[in-house]
Amino acid sequence: MADHVEQIEEQDQQASQREENRSPSRADVEAERRHSNPRRKRTIRFIVLAILVVALIVSIPIYAYYSVRESTDDAQVDGHVVPISPRIAGTIIAVLVNDNHPVKAGQELVRLDPTDYQLAYDQAEAQLAVAEAAVAESSVNVPLTSINTRGQVRTTTTEADQYVAGVASAQQAVDAARARLNSANATLTEKQANYLKAQKDLGRMKDLVEKDEISRQEYDAAVAAADANAAQVESAKADVVEAQHNLDQAIAEVQQARARLATAVEQRRLSEQVKPEQEAVSAARYKQAQAQVQQRQADLNQNKQNLEYTIIKAPVDGVVSRKNAEPGMQVSPGQQIMELVPLDDVWVTANFKETQLRKMRVGESVEIEVDTYGSGRKYRGHIDSIAAVSGARVSLLPPENATGNYVKVVQRVPVKIVLEPGEDRDHRLLPGMSVVPTVLLNSGGGK
Repeated sequence: MADHVEQIEEQDQQASQREENRSPSRADVEAERRHSNPRRKRTIRFIVLAILVVALIVSIPIYAYYSVRESTDDAQVDGHVVPISPRIAGTIIAVLVNDNHPVKAGQELVRLDPTDYQLAYDQAEAQLAVAEAAVAESSVNVPLTSINTRGQVRTTTTEADQYVAGVASAQQAVDAARARLNSANATLTEKQANYLKAQKDLGRMKDLVEKDEISRQEYDAAVAAADANAAQVESAKADVVEAQHNLDQAIAEVQQARARLATAVEQRRLSEQVKPEQEAVSAARYKQAQAQVQQRQADLNQNKQNLEYTIIKAPVDGVVSRKNAEPGMQVSPGQQIMELVPLDDVWVTANFKETQLRKMRVGESVEIEVDTYGSGRKYRGHIDSIAAVSGARVSLLPPENATGNYVKVVQRVPVKIVLEPGEDRDHRLLPGMSVVPTVLLNSGGGK
């Protein structure tokens, strides 16, 4: 500015000299003009200095204001968009809401035809009752099986003991029959000896009777005695045969008793061996029945859940948007039929230039101006977080600059700004609205 003033003074002097050379008659006018130049110079200098002072005074607060603020117009209101879709297939019979209507959490939105799911629920309930009856039967069979197996073991043990006694009794019968056989043989020997003696006596009496030394009566008595002895011998032989037969029968009975004893012992062994297996099988069937009950209970719960799914309810408070559900429409699981926008939880996503993040910290205060409502309504918030990657890097087609054609572009980094409590009580901030956030640097946070 001083150089400029000196240039003006030099131009004035040159102009004065030219005027003097060109108009010598106007010397008085030029002399007076030269006399006024210092005053003019002082005035110009004062004006310039004043302008400099005013510019400095004005620029200081402007710099102080903008040096602690960073703002961007590349920002918008964000929020959750909750898709509403059925969890089961069915036919819509009623739509209870319309677009842009506010709803509360748990409020019914759409109803599906419940007929098929009610039938499935009733069938599952009947199957559960059958399974529970099987469990009750199995629970009774478990102790009955244990009792029966123990009874079989006791029965076979008793039979084995009885057959042991039978073998002993049969052995005693063999001994008795052998004794009777011995007695019959002794009797036969005795009878044979008596018969032999009677035959000899009869021979001697026959000679005597022929000589008339004895009477005929005595001889007949000797004949009768000999015949009687002969009969006794035959009878003794018959007793021996009978005693031998009884002995053989008693020996056979001993063998049969021993065979029955062996069978009883084997049955007792088998019953003792099978007892734990039968009890284990019975217990396994009981557990299987219990598992079947659990499976049927799970089926019943699933069918009950499916029946409840025929009524689609709002998971959160919000406003209905993009409704495309109509009565009679067939829907499948996962098919989106409307959206809910919860206005209680909105935030601002601001895409700041990377050069603006130098002093920006989490927790710093933010003033938010909404394009819809102008500067008359500002919202207060603070920085919640700064994205870990630039917006271009996570775009659908991220840039891949080659070495030969690289052009540096200032990147933008998303910054999440949340509102202070109570700032949007009237829910006037809608997702997608354009806003201008201004971050107050050094206002707090510093995380």
